[in-house]
Amino acid sequence: MPTLFDPIQLGDIAAANRIVMAPLTRGRSTADHVPTELMIDYYRQRAGAGLIISEGTGVSRRGLGWPAAPGLWTEPQVEAWKPVTEAVHQAGGKIVAQLWHMGRLSRPDVTGVTPLSSSATRAPYHKPENPYAQAQAATRDDIARAQDEYADSARNAIRAGFDGVQLHGANGYLIDQFLRDGTNLRDDDYGGSPENRIRFMREAVARVVDAIGAGRTGIRLSPNGETQGADDSDPAAVFIPAARALDDLGIAFLELREQKPEGTFGKTDVPKLSPQIREAFSGPLILNQDYSFEEGQADVEGGRADAIAWGRAFIANPDLPERFRQGAPIAKDNMRTWYTPGPEGYTDYPALEAAVI
Repeated sequence: MPTLFDPIQLGDIAAANRIVMAPLTRGRSTADHVPTELMIDYYRQRAGAGLIISEGTGVSRRGLGWPAAPGLWTEPQVEAWKPVTEAVHQAGGKIVAQLWHMGRLSRPDVTGVTPLSSSATRAPYHKPENPYAQAQAATRDDIARAQDEYADSARNAIRAGFDGVQLHGANGYLIDQFLRDGTNLRDDDYGGSPENRIRFMREAVARVVDAIGAGRTGIRLSPNGETQGADDSDPAAVFIPAARALDDLGIAFLELREQKPEGTFGKTDVPKLSPQIREAFSGPLILNQDYSFEEGQADVEGGRADAIAWGRAFIANPDLPERFRQGAPIAKDNMRTWYTPGPEGYTDYPALEAAVI
């Protein structure tokens, strides 16, 4: 049976192990969403992962309402990513760009424009001062433009040296807003039935496949439970057919972020759908959320997943795979510095000292 330390082929990407660095939203880019030199060290330090999935990276100005997050829609952004991907490759790693359109979660105080979503809804917020605005329901032209943005950013990612891309279809962002009946209130052929609600995702992924190839294309979904105000009354009815549609496209991998009752980033009693999705999707399946090393190893050995993604554990443990290999302690990250500028809480977490022989 495979272990987490065995290599795996993810479409066209040959990963040295099955320990994946999950995408992590950060804020170390410029106000114009251009990556900085600090990010070169950050990603180089974590190149021991079998695959790095980059932080959320915007596909357009309208779609990226997060301060100081990077983008992939301008030439300066593309050029600034090149030394990052080169550093990862020189360190022996592989990296894909997570393509991010935030939809109704794109803050107008950052973008200067009204957000776009499947329907004219407003995302909730945990404080009375809600920074989100009511979104504009996407027209046919808006839908076509957003799909163009995914495809164009995918091409830019390859030019920037990435090994592929992952569309962000999870956590209540634009693709997820089309998938779920709690946020998709449309009555046209992009809304209503599960088949219609899957359409935007399927078409966006197909556009990316046409642009860079199925072997370089992945996607992330979060099929169970509510996230950032996005929920569905019958997740199995939409996400299992969605997995079949992705299987038909022959993509490189599917990552699932699944919540559980005692989760640390969202909690839900909605059952996980990964066992049914495993049957519907024949490609490599990556599972994510609150895994210990032992749990991840058990799911890979048991055939329930092909790889496991860790996010926050990689923040404070740049050499996480080596710590797993040695059974070394896992350092704790500092939430206060997740989104701040500068090296603190970013590139200053030490690697495990080499064992003295």
